[in-house]
Amino acid sequence: MLVDFCYTAVMDSKLKKTVYFVRHGQSIDNASPVFQSVDSPLSEIGINQAENIAKRLSAIEFELLIASPIRRAKETAERIANKAGKDVIFSDLFVERIKPSEIDGKPWTDDEANKVWRAWEKSLYSPRLRISDGENYDDTIARVDKALAFLQERPESTLAVVTHGYFLRALVARVLLGDDLTGTMMKRFQERVFVENTAITVLNYRDAFEEDFTWRLWTLNDHSHFAE
Repeated sequence: MLVDFCYTAVMDSKLKKTVYFVRHGQSIDNASPVFQSVDSPLSEIGINQAENIAKRLSAIEFELLIASPIRRAKETAERIANKAGKDVIFSDLFVERIKPSEIDGKPWTDDEANKVWRAWEKSLYSPRLRISDGENYDDTIARVDKALAFLQERPESTLAVVTHGYFLRALVARVLLGDDLTGTMMKRFQERVFVENTAITVLNYRDAFEEDFTWRLWTLNDHSHFAE
């Protein structure tokens, strides 16, 4: 089932909740010198990673599984769903940053694709700059805010979300820096923070002593299951 951006729920917005974010398993294009295609499936390594994270999450109680519908995330989520005995809700809110369609799947050695990529990369950190049909900084921030609002409005108190590396880091940056976040800060955050394939990042929505309800980072890039 695909959930649209306009989802609303009638509920208490002050419900405490925990969200387990999982980056998808390694895709074939992740390990290839190409600008990753949305249709790239999991690699053999990615399949093993997905099986391992499915085993780990099956031991964690969560009420709802949400995933990006992009193939690498979908294949990861399906393995989690099978192991945990859950259905999956797919939502475009959690897709990866949307790059210009003309470079999708092109090799890094393609000069024209490289030019478009570099211009688009600049737009990811430059408000109002847009390259082709690619998502830009303003789009990313708007979608992050919609994604957080969507999760906040859900009636469940524990959720798991399969998403993508760049978008997950953007979520964390927004939670940590709020309206103080700038394009320059986002660039630095994306460059200095890494999230492994199938690592777990946890956000809590809750209050604290003399503090109002807000999103709080609890765990970042937990990949201890790699040692199993």
